[in-house]
Amino acid sequence: LQFVLKHKEFAHLREVKVFPNALNPHKEESRALVKAMIDQVMALHEDVKWFHIGCDEVYYLGEGEESKQWLQQQDNTLEKLCLSHIRAVASCVASSYPAVTPIVWDDMLRGMSEEALAESGVPQLVQPMIWDYAADLDVEGKVQLIEKYRRCGFSKVWFASAFKGATGVNQSLTLIGHHLKNHLQWLQVASSSPGDVLEGIALTGWQRYDHFSVLCELLPVAIPSLAVCLQALENGGYSEKIKENVEKLLGMSNLETDTFMSTNLGTFPGSNILPLVTQVSFYLKSSVDELLDRNRYVTGWFSPYHRKRKIIHPIIIHHFQPDAVSLLSKWNAVVQDLQAAMEQVFHKCTVEEWMEENVHPSLQKLQQVVDDLDEA
Repeated sequence: LQFVLKHKEFAHLREVKVFPNALNPHKEESRALVKAMIDQVMALHEDVKWFHIGCDEVYYLGEGEESKQWLQQQDNTLEKLCLSHIRAVASCVASSYPAVTPIVWDDMLRGMSEEALAESGVPQLVQPMIWDYAADLDVEGKVQLIEKYRRCGFSKVWFASAFKGATGVNQSLTLIGHHLKNHLQWLQVASSSPGDVLEGIALTGWQRYDHFSVLCELLPVAIPSLAVCLQALENGGYSEKIKENVEKLLGMSNLETDTFMSTNLGTFPGSNILPLVTQVSFYLKSSVDELLDRNRYVTGWFSPYHRKRKIIHPIIIHHFQPDAVSLLSKWNAVVQDLQAAMEQVFHKCTVEEWMEENVHPSLQKLQQVVDDLDEA
């Protein structure tokens, strides 16, 4: 709820005054806000069968003043507070849209007692989506968790995997192997669980870790990972033959799953972005650092001290000015191509953010040295 509660007009609905993460569940207005959001989504998606009402990582629930007072009353617990809010939101979906089943993330439910879950009435209202994005997720633990949810009264569960994101907050390239393993583990969980319990799997593709963090991998960069993961799910596993099929679908000659190297072009939409992002991610910073921090002519004869005073030995200029100028023009050309490719896909604010985070720090450093050399 950060994207709502960050705004001044909704700040009074925060659970903890200074944090925009969680909603105060005691206010009537909080429910009205959630209902308005549900209605807006439903107006755009009239034919949906399921509606995800969120509810994960509500770390600060119970820490607001009203919650603290509520928790001091007899028999009131954090579990009950959480479950009563889920029940309220799910009931709101059920009463307005009887044909729609609400889904919730399951992490707030995992540690709850079976008794609390069963008594809350929540299992009759929602389907839990069990999320785990690890390459080595604990299959046996998940099977036991599903059994627990069944005993509490949940009729169906969902899984949530990830095809991008989840491996680093400012990650720019997708490690396909990690996500493939995650899906192969989920297939094991599915085959070890009762056939009628699984409603589906959602392949999450993160844009950011939360509303305030930087962008992680861009969608065009991760499409090969999405294709691999979908094909693994579709075929119940992954083999050389499936890999060849994915390569054919993407128009890529050699799909690398265990390293980030993907220099060959594909024919899928956005495929021109992938090799350019790969180039920038691998070589931009390292090539600039190599020139500025590890070239003895720069560190010895054109240090920050020299640059500030615009002093340089004329012979030294010939040793590294050509390299600096050619490196700058090479990177300017790559970045121009990337910018043009990204502008076809993304809103300009996304392009601006990605460039400021991943390109400008190194490129500006290099530009500055070239400018300082000219002046000196």
